[in-house]
Order: sequence, then structure tokens, then C-alpha cells
Amino acid sequence: MSGQPNTRLADLFGLAGWSKGELARMVNKQAAAMGHPQLATDTSRVRRWIDLGEIPRDPVPRVLAALFTERLGRVVTIEDLGLVRRRTGKRSDGGSAESPGVLLWTPGRTAAALTEFTGMDLMLNRRGLVGAGAVLAAGSAFSSAMYDWLHNDPTLKADAPALDDPLHADPVGFDRYEAAPIGSQEIEELEHSVEVFRAWDAARGGGLQRKAVVGQLNEVGGMLAYRHPEHLQRRLWGVAANLAVLAGWMSHDVGLEPTAQKYFVIAAHAAREGGDRPRAGEALSRAARQMVHLGRPDEALDLMKLARAGSGEEVLPRTRAMLHTIEAWAQAAMGKGQAMRRTLGQAEDLFVSDKGDVPPPSWMQLFKEADLYGMQALAYRTLAEHDPQAAVHARHFADKALALRIDGRQRSKIFDYLSMASACFIADDPEQADRYARLALVSMGSNSSHRTWDRLRQMYRLTAGYAASPQISQLREEIELAMPKQKGRGTDSAPA
Repeated sequence: MSGQPNTRLADLFGLAGWSKGELARMVNKQAAAMGHPQLATDTSRVRRWIDLGEIPRDPVPRVLAALFTERLGRVVTIEDLGLVRRRTGKRSDGGSAESPGVLLWTPGRTAAALTEFTGMDLMLNRRGLVGAGAVLAAGSAFSSAMYDWLHNDPTLKADAPALDDPLHADPVGFDRYEAAPIGSQEIEELEHSVEVFRAWDAARGGGLQRKAVVGQLNEVGGMLAYRHPEHLQRRLWGVAANLAVLAGWMSHDVGLEPTAQKYFVIAAHAAREGGDRPRAGEALSRAARQMVHLGRPDEALDLMKLARAGSGEEVLPRTRAMLHTIEAWAQAAMGKGQAMRRTLGQAEDLFVSDKGDVPPPSWMQLFKEADLYGMQALAYRTLAEHDPQAAVHARHFADKALALRIDGRQRSKIFDYLSMASACFIADDPEQADRYARLALVSMGSNSSHRTWDRLRQMYRLTAGYAASPQISQLREEIELAMPKQKGRGTDSAPA
């Protein structure tokens, strides 16, 4: 017992709207349903959890996580409730590093946390619950805590799986996969399933297969609770990292922003457990892209510094090029044109310096020349909001990207169309802008990505200056009719 109030639990308790007596009765009822009929919680115990920081014994934290998840309609973990005894990391500036909402665990906790979070997420999927969600962790606090975890935790200095002790993944009562040994053939099938999910996401957006990816990740978390030989355990952690990145990207794609961020952190943990530092860095770069999309480019730059530092020394040039394009996009969003151009130049040099003599990891095989051009187009289109002369470069790179989009990745093509249309509006070429906007619009009906609609809204704003034109007026009407209605989008949704 800390003697200090548990502010996380208190805040969520206030959101839930229960009385202490109601929560005590529900804990007893839920615990009995989860196989613990002997539990007898009362009002005074609930008060001690909230007001005095007492951490109850298992299974109470898991029971509370399940109750708050169902009540609030979003994933609430034991960490979110402040019911995990945390270590406080020491920063180089003498301060401590514990960031609210950031999931940081000891190595043996990763499989359990992965299973818990995905189990709760699946429960929400199954019951069709949608809530307001939690606030995203602030970029500086998020990156500071992750930096300490990556660099100062003595248990993680060696990039290798911790195989001296078995991993104990505690069941959470939902979608538990029984731990059992698996062989190389099963892992190969899992690795293939990742490729299938990744291709589907690139073609159709994250909405349609998110539940399947989360379910697969939940099962892999159960598999990780069994200690396999080192070479198999590494591969299994790699599958977990890849699935967690996909789950995060798909969650971001449909506007579940705090959920996405937590999956990116899970992915970084899983990659580090498997000894794959470049994968951990790439997972964190996804969180940076998310921050730029949400209008927080300064926090994205903090995360990119962390992603580069966490990736280690053995990062392939093409991977480094990809990381540079994300940094350039963040710089463009802040109006830092000179820095953006310098960073994009470095990305180009790195990309062409990759001779292909070392096969890229599976998660980098979708970053091709078209993607380099597409990110350059997006960066210049973003900079054009501050410096309209950048629009001509955005058009140039969008045209080059579109010429190479022949691999069925429809979502990326939609983004290129929208970058081109926006650049054309900024460059005072409404006729060409109308053409590319319509190409994007006709493709969006078969895509489940909410991000494409967010990007369309940004482009729609640029049409206002041409509303007197009959052609653009008609385009505006068609966009308004096609745009999904925004039903009370909360903090777990992408902004308008």
C-alpha cells in the first residue's frame, strides 16, 4: 500500500459512474463468473484501492480490467488502472521516467500483457462496444519512458530472448489460448498469415481484418507462455511483433488511436524480446506517423529520435530511408522546409545506396520506390500549406509514385491521388485537382480506411476557394454526399 491515492483508478472510476458499493458487488459477481467464487470484496476495500493506493491480489486486477473495459467500451488494462507495481527508471537528467498510459514491462510480463490486451480488445469486438477511449500519451512523456526502457533497463541490454526462466502468461478470462509447444512448420504458417494480413491491409484498409489480426495475436501470446527452443522462440516473438504492428496500424486506420499506440508499444516489446532492434524502431516509427496524422508533429519528431536510437547499428539503408521520410513529413507539418528538404535528400541517398545484397526483412518489403516518392509527395504537399511553392514538387513526386502503383495497394494509391489533388488546388490548377480528387473518390468506396477520409477532408478544405466554379461546386457536393457521417467521434477516433 503506497498511502497515496491511485489517480488512474480514481479517474476511470469517476468515468464509469459507479458507487464504491456497486463496484464491490460487481467484482464479486465477475470473479465468480471467472472461476473465483470465494472472492468477497466490500466497500472499504474499494476505498483503499482508490484512496490509499492499495494493490489487490490476483485475480482482482484482472476482474477490474474486465469490468472497466465493458463499462467504458474500450480496452482498459491492469496498467491503465494503476494496479501494477512499477519500477521507476532513472533518466540521465536525474529525473524518473514513468509515463501514464505507456505500457512498460519486465521481459516476463510481455506475453501476459499481450494476451491481456488482445483478449480485452476481442471482447469489445465481440460485443460491439464503442466508447470514447483514452487520451493518447503525450509524445515527450511517451518517448522519454520508452527511451529509458530501451537503453537503461539492465534486463534488456542484451538483445536476445530471456530463456532462462519460463514465461508465465496469466490468463485474463477471455480468449485464452492454452500454452503448448509448437514446431517450425506451425511458425512458418503463422509467418505466412502475417504476409496475407499485411497484403490485405495495404489493398483494402485495416477495418475488415483487424479482428482477425488481433485474434491471431492473442493466440500467439498464449503460445509464448510456453518455453520453446531459442531459435523457435525468436521467430515466435517476431510473429508477435509483426502482428502487433499490423493490429496497431489497422487500429490507427479506423480511428482507434490510443488502442493503436498501445499495440505499437506491444510490438516494440515483442521485437526486443526476440532480439530484433530494427523491428522495435520501426514499430515506434508507426507511432510517430500516427502523431503527424493527428496534428502533433513535434511529438512525432521526439518519437523518430527514439525510433532511430532504438533501431541499433544494423539497420539496412532502405529502412533508414523510410525512417527519414517520416521525419521529413513531421518537419513539413511544422513548416521547416529547409530541414525537410535536407532529410528527404538523405532518404534518397540511403535508398539508392541499398544494393539489395542483403534481403530486407519481411516488414520492409512493402517500402518500394513508389513509397519513397509517395512520402516525398506527402511531405511537399504538407509543406505547401506553409509555402505554396512546394506544391510543384508535391505534384512531381505524386506523379512518379502513381506511375509505379501497379501492385494492388489501393490505399497508398488513394493517398497519392489526394496528395496530387491537394497540390493542384494549392498551385491554382483546379481542373487537374478535380480529376485526381474524383479518381480518389471513386476508389474510396471499396476501402475501409478511415485515414483516407481524413485526408479527403483536408483536401476538401482547399476546394472552398473554388466553390464558385460549377465543376468544383459539383465535386464538393459529391464529396459531401460520400463522406461518412461522424457520429460523436471521441478521443479514440481520428479528428475531423
